[in-house]
Amino acid sequence: MSLSISCEDKKQILDSIRKKYIQVAASPAGLFRYPTGRAGLEFLGYDSAWLQQLPAAVLASYCGVGNPFSLGPLQAGDRVLDIGCGAGVDAIIAALLVGQSGQVVGIDLVPEILDRARQNAELVRLDNLSFEEASAENLPFDDNSFSVVISNGVLNLVVDKTKALQEIFRVMQPGGRLQIADQVLKSDIDQDPSTQVANWFR
Repeated sequence: MSLSISCEDKKQILDSIRKKYIQVAASPAGLFRYPTGRAGLEFLGYDSAWLQQLPAAVLASYCGVGNPFSLGPLQAGDRVLDIGCGAGVDAIIAALLVGQSGQVVGIDLVPEILDRARQNAELVRLDNLSFEEASAENLPFDDNSFSVVISNGVLNLVVDKTKALQEIFRVMQPGGRLQIADQVLKSDIDQDPSTQVANWFR
């Protein structure tokens, strides 16, 4: 079923996302119904060897809903795109895993959370990692640019999911992998557009 979302509705949704993630940029603690920070990473089964390589400030900024790395290993030399990278924790882990022969790019819509991601990256001192302000619905990359695309708790927030998936498969190399951790709505969707918009974060 397609949702009836107007341009004004989409603006309201994006404004709400920005407002929430400006807060997350400062600290995700207490802003979600699930564990965040190091507790969240441990709960979701992130490898303890990875966590030992990250400063406490980086670990504290994690707020993912799952572990996209549990869906398949990254290899040295992989080119990875992290869609909705937030404070950059997954992107940093990916950069450690792909090594100097690989490359990781994280994108997000919220400048403040990207600032936090860049600060986190500086703490780890990785030069195979960059961050850009961009939307999943309009990826600023050439066709076949990435061998792996990851995303953690983001596609549920995207308004035009069909367009986002088209963009993901456009930039992914033949034989590449899409590794998503996300939330799904199990109840029926209210048909009223204003209710849909009001409950976008439900």
